[in-house]
Amino acid sequence: MTNQAGPAAEADQQSANRLTSFQRGGPTVLRMVLGSQLRRLRESAGISANDAGYAIRATHSKISRMELGRVSFRERDVVDLLTLYGVTDPQEHEAFSRLAHEANVPGWWHGSADLLPGWFEAYIGLEEAASVVRNYQVQWVPGQLQTPQYARAAVRLGFPSIPEEELTRRVDLKMRRQQLLTKADGPHFWMIMDEAALRRPPGSTEVMRGQIDRLIEATELPSLTLQIVPFSAGAHPSAGGPICILRFAEPDLPDIVYLEQLTTALYLDRQEDVDAHQVVMDRLSVQAAPDFETVKLLERIRKDF
Repeated sequence: MTNQAGPAAEADQQSANRLTSFQRGGPTVLRMVLGSQLRRLRESAGISANDAGYAIRATHSKISRMELGRVSFRERDVVDLLTLYGVTDPQEHEAFSRLAHEANVPGWWHGSADLLPGWFEAYIGLEEAASVVRNYQVQWVPGQLQTPQYARAAVRLGFPSIPEEELTRRVDLKMRRQQLLTKADGPHFWMIMDEAALRRPPGSTEVMRGQIDRLIEATELPSLTLQIVPFSAGAHPSAGGPICILRFAEPDLPDIVYLEQLTTALYLDRQEDVDAHQVVMDRLSVQAAPDFETVKLLERIRKDF
């Protein structure tokens, strides 16, 4: 059997073989990568989403969700779509089927799914797979840098009546996420904090002193760039809320803007949305004190606690 889809499908064979080892982001990222490959094959074959849906006994909206990586994949559906798109090489079918299987394997955080809202589970997978995470926080120390004591106090504020066992599990989950900071192939974190986040402790002054000590230590990490926007910088373009931008080394994945709200979150990947938030983040990095002044600023703030 030969591949009937030409150079485009040959490129996807190489991509599928490579991406079966692309595990850092777990199922979230693997679904996105597989979906983008299927979309490219469908468009190259000139097949509509309606026709693709009919071929696997589904609607065009399911095809759209599959191509966006927002649902799990049935291996049989993947094989049927490949055949429809003119990809008939058994080795390619096997590579894509293997990728579909791996995309359905739960991530490490699956055991804590009862603690995580669905809209945040996706972020954990994206964070794991990112090459660069740019983050601005106006009220909280970023979760990746929180001490256990600070994390406990912050969780207590959001869940005043939380049982001790659940509180401990939530804090442990935050601490496990922090392993990315020292992971050899983990992302580079570029974090910008408003001074307000350091002046508004969630717990005692002792907790905040310990948290600032942790931030000072973290500035030594090669995976971290930490800046502070001091009050003296005046108003800035993102005073209204936190912003996170995730960038990926894998070319099949677009940059994604993550905007967390009280009971939900937005994931933006349209280029105009990403560009607009990138401009804001760039302006924040200019208004913030240079990273080589971060320790001096932290030490000054610590003296007030």
